[in-house]
Amino acid sequence: MNSALNPHTILIANDDSSFCLLIEEAFHEVRANLTLFFVEDGKQLLDYLYRRGPYQDPLNSPVPDLLLLDLNMPKLDGREALVQIKSDPKLKTIPIVILSSSYHEEDISKCYNAGANSFIVNPLTFDQLAVAMQSLCNYWLSVVSLPPKKI
Repeated sequence: MNSALNPHTILIANDDSSFCLLIEEAFHEVRANLTLFFVEDGKQLLDYLYRRGPYQDPLNSPVPDLLLLDLNMPKLDGREALVQIKSDPKLKTIPIVILSSSYHEEDISKCYNAGANSFIVNPLTFDQLAVAMQSLCNYWLSVVSLPPKKI
């Protein structure tokens, strides 16, 4: 990966702390130059992106290169957050990968129609999760030219 000098920032919005630990460990196995940030609900996600409350300092809440978004979260679910993010000119270029336990065609279709860039159903094993995160890093952080950060 070409991120030796500039680590990529991934923001993970997921309310399941156990799954977040697994994601963190899977990224650790990838050995990419990443900085991970976590929020646990849609309200915190929007506060982070709009730099409100505890997220005002850009050093502690940098603009993400990639957002991993769970659909089923408290306060504001991922579906609603996705629509708000993709309808904002300042935020809509942030690539959003849905990482959810939902495999329903309706959820998948609605997310793509709302502007999601990818949809990954949560892998069942840690090894599958590590492979998925490796593939995600290879594609989004090495192959793709990411949009410039606007915020």
